[in-house]
Amino acid sequence: MDARLNYFASPTAAKALKHLMSAGKALKDSPLAAATQELVALRVSQINGCAICIDMHTKDAAAAGENSVRLHLVSAWREATVFTEAERAALELAEQGTRVADAAGGVSDEVWARAAKHYDEEQLTALAVLISFMNTANRLNIIAQQPAGDYKVGQFH
Repeated sequence: MDARLNYFASPTAAKALKHLMSAGKALKDSPLAAATQELVALRVSQINGCAICIDMHTKDAAAAGENSVRLHLVSAWREATVFTEAERAALELAEQGTRVADAAGGVSDEVWARAAKHYDEEQLTALAVLISFMNTANRLNIIAQQPAGDYKVGQFH
């Protein structure tokens, strides 16, 4: 399978992606725990069906020490006992922030309050931006049909 577009070969896309990659770096440097970032990025990518992002975030999380049980259970986090309450709140926020068309009301006050119990304002800001960022990245990759499986840890960082 070949991608429809090579974003890195396009002068327009290269300019835009430079800023997008900068935003990704700012998120990596945020006070939101790296493990939480990878779990949220993975969950958003699972919901959207972005194969290359699932490949990337699974491999990056594993390389950072995340265990395979937790990675395999992200898609069923509600029934899994391996996530902290804070991680569960972040995953729930990620789901509602991604399924805005399905959720009709966007992110509910209850979901926001659960996340706010575990994260300070800077971390909540990072979570909101990360969820939006991942939805953007997923859509770019899905539109271009970026193939998955060949990602190398740290390739885009």
